[in-house]
Amino acid sequence: MAFINWYPGHMTKSIRMIEENIRLIDVLIYVLDARAPRSCINPDFDRYIRKLPVIYVLNKSDLADSAETEKWRGVLSGPMSEVVSLNSTVSKSSASVMASIRRLCGGKIDKYAAKGVKTTIKAMVLGVPNTGKSTLINNLIGKGKAVTGNKAGVTRGKQWFNVGEYTEILDTPGTLYPKLSDQTIARHLAYLGSIKDEVLDASELSCQLLKELSEIKPDSIVSRYGFVPVGDGEKDLDAVCHARSFMLKGGLPDTERASKAVIEDFRKGRLGKITLDFAEDA
Repeated sequence: MAFINWYPGHMTKSIRMIEENIRLIDVLIYVLDARAPRSCINPDFDRYIRKLPVIYVLNKSDLADSAETEKWRGVLSGPMSEVVSLNSTVSKSSASVMASIRRLCGGKIDKYAAKGVKTTIKAMVLGVPNTGKSTLINNLIGKGKAVTGNKAGVTRGKQWFNVGEYTEILDTPGTLYPKLSDQTIARHLAYLGSIKDEVLDASELSCQLLKELSEIKPDSIVSRYGFVPVGDGEKDLDAVCHARSFMLKGGLPDTERASKAVIEDFRKGRLGKITLDFAEDA
């Protein structure tokens, strides 16, 4: 499979913007896709996490294996961090995030209140593209102000939002790291839609996805497409073509159509609740 990498120029600007604003921030809201938490952790953000309290949001948890999500909660929890799992498309599901902000940073409000001074907690939302950062913010503020979309690279600029009386939240564009040297992580990000589809070979990607699913959750293929995978991505993709009647004139399999369908089925949760990154490997 071709080497996967995607780091457009606006991501360099995003890192610069984060650097310019980090001194204002009291707490980080780090949004991860619950299906691949390890793959969604950007090592370029480590320098901020060491200095500030962090709320890890395992978003899209409705699409992930619940047992694995619980294990990831244990891995990511710490003295300076809390973990919440949610589906940010569900109204008011983000209340747990606000509760975590209060627990981690409430001391600042209480300290200033004792002096008769009103202050606010400033939070920054971080994450790789397409983990649902802007959707989470819209859930928090109860309005559709943050620009959202089901593809990588929708949010491009800095956006501040007021959430309640005591909290301001800064949305930042989804940001990857310059070189995805670990190609397993790169593939997982590509499956999730965190890498722009236009730079990927859908046929190769779907073959890799089918191969991986045949190893970790073959029943997902059986349930969706009605055949037992053999563990060979190309052969299993051909089987999807026949199972879904994706055929060209002359009886040839329409692998292009099948490739897009497999990737979309995974992203939409039609293959069941699947976690690609296992906590025991963290």
